[in-house]
Amino acid sequence: MEFLGDSSETDKKKMKKRFHRHTPHQIHRLESSFNECQHPDEKQRLQLSKELGLAPRQIKFWFQNRRTQKKAQHERADNCALKEENDRIRCENIAIREAIKRAICLTCGDAPVHEDSYFDEQKLRIENAHLREELERVSNIAARFMGRPLPHLPPLLNPMRVSPSELFHSGPSLDFDLLPGSSSSSMALPTLPSQPNLVLSDMDKSLVTNIAVTSMEELLRLTQTNEPLWIKTNGGRDVLNLQSYEITFPRSSSLGGKNHNLRKEATRSSGVVFTNAMTLVDMLMDSVKSSELFSSIVASSKTLAVISSGMRGSHGDSLHLMLEELQVLSPLVPTREFSVLRYCQQIEHGTWAIVNVSYELPQFISHSRSYKFPSGCLVQDLSNGYSKVTWVEHVEVEEQEPMHKMFKDNVREGLAFGAERWIATLQRMYERFTAATSSHDLKGVIPSPEGKQSIMKLAQRMVSNFCLSVGTSNNTRSKVVSGLDAFGIRVTSYKSQHEPNGMVLCAATSFWLPVSPQNVFNFLKDERTRPQWDVLLDGNSVQEVAHIANGSHPGNCISVLRGFNASSSQNHMLILQESCVDSSGSLVVYTPVDLTALNMAMTGQDTSYIPILPSGFAVLPDGGRNNQTAEIKAEGGGGGSLITVGFQIMVSSLQSGKLNMESMETVNNLISTTVHQIKTTLNSPSTA
Repeated sequence: MEFLGDSSETDKKKMKKRFHRHTPHQIHRLESSFNECQHPDEKQRLQLSKELGLAPRQIKFWFQNRRTQKKAQHERADNCALKEENDRIRCENIAIREAIKRAICLTCGDAPVHEDSYFDEQKLRIENAHLREELERVSNIAARFMGRPLPHLPPLLNPMRVSPSELFHSGPSLDFDLLPGSSSSSMALPTLPSQPNLVLSDMDKSLVTNIAVTSMEELLRLTQTNEPLWIKTNGGRDVLNLQSYEITFPRSSSLGGKNHNLRKEATRSSGVVFTNAMTLVDMLMDSVKSSELFSSIVASSKTLAVISSGMRGSHGDSLHLMLEELQVLSPLVPTREFSVLRYCQQIEHGTWAIVNVSYELPQFISHSRSYKFPSGCLVQDLSNGYSKVTWVEHVEVEEQEPMHKMFKDNVREGLAFGAERWIATLQRMYERFTAATSSHDLKGVIPSPEGKQSIMKLAQRMVSNFCLSVGTSNNTRSKVVSGLDAFGIRVTSYKSQHEPNGMVLCAATSFWLPVSPQNVFNFLKDERTRPQWDVLLDGNSVQEVAHIANGSHPGNCISVLRGFNASSSQNHMLILQESCVDSSGSLVVYTPVDLTALNMAMTGQDTSYIPILPSGFAVLPDGGRNNQTAEIKAEGGGGGSLITVGFQIMVSSLQSGKLNMESMETVNNLISTTVHQIKTTLNSPSTA
């Protein structure tokens, strides 16, 4: 028995010897290799095995175990940080409860009457749920920018489910309605001049500041680097090389998971703008002014919070949290909503950069599936007082519904929401601002520079009103009366307090023509061809009685038109028209104006309350060359045209007025007849 016992002890010793412990030299060499490369290939593992006298399989397993160990260390550190934050919040809750117990009424000096303990507990549960959702949201945002998910928070005791809408129900309203007395009744841009009213926690402020600084670094590289990040298309446009971008800026997917409906658009464009860098930065950092500047692109805008107001006397290092809704002038293209951080920084003397990057706020944008990667502009002063602007637009969108085939190429090639459209609009609008301050080129009956500026303000309000009426903005002023019908006409209505007072009906539709955008614009703008499409003229001609040039292109102008052979009841009505064109598209917008009101404008008086019902056209390139006909190619045009036509009519002079089928038929017939006239005149089949 003793012999057998000795034998079993010997076998145990032999088994123990099979487990190999690495020497300090081997461990030191393996650690140094791990610091250089955590995933060695087969060649590197063979070299280490020969050098250390270990099997390649031992080397492989050591690296696997070391990676697991390092990951566990990171997770423990993250868990500790989140646990400390959770404990801090719990301590704050306890301190608040104790302070409430010791509170004294300032009026009578006695202890305040406490509510039922049940309701106190419910309030605390709601507050705890709010704080937990806030912490989870911040952790998710941090995980996106760190490129790896953070571990989940420890569960609370007896958690209470509270929806974000319930938590924010009692807070300040953040809808896009304009304030009373503003231009909401005329469907102007829903930019709220009210003070930002969203309060961010210190943790949120620290997080958004880090996100803004990191995004600014990325934007500067995108604006200052060419190949391999950017590639040129056949048309000479800069498009982001997504493969090179993902290598240069690795990060996790913004919308999460593999989704075949996700699509990225990333373009860059640059141009010279007729203003200095400081003036342009002031305009872009003001949500109201920038919305007026980009009225054809920005459907609504609001500053939610000013996280940093910047250095004294400038916008350097200013950081704003904003809501934006971007649009294409068509009822067929859905808008895109973003909650973004807008960060401004002075790079050097005379050079500024403004970056926009998404910062998700689900309580404000619940249905949006758009994410904006670091985008924005670099503004550099030039010696002649102008500035060079380089613009980058980089977004990821999820198409929950298929894009209308008519606009598919225009949107997916980055023409609809891309950088080229922002730059072209910026250049055209600053040419317009320059023209407004010039006393030259006063033709017709406008007597003074003040009268010119007054007319231009009225025209700008008219264009802004039209842009909002033909798009698909989610604003709460207008009500969708009829979605896209068999003819693609969308009808909305809104109640106007003035301009004019009553119920207004808006109708819009889009159609395609195999004619170049420039030819379509020339046809719609020219007063000599107007009787061929304007059914309200009844074939009568018009004459231009006043003209204001507001840009270098001859098509950029404001005109006052008078009809000939009109009935005596129409002799007191004139037509105010603005036309504008740039590389991204063109607009022809007009409204009938009473002669007395227009005389007020021409003498420089306030035009805010002049009644207008804008109608008109938006013309865009179709973005594709597959549908080109021989005639278009012969013209040298860039494809066909996407034309959106919109009309507004007064339904009732009463705020309480109701819509009827007769009004719907009138506006539908007006649009259908106008579209038919345009197609017939431009030699296009009516079914095109």
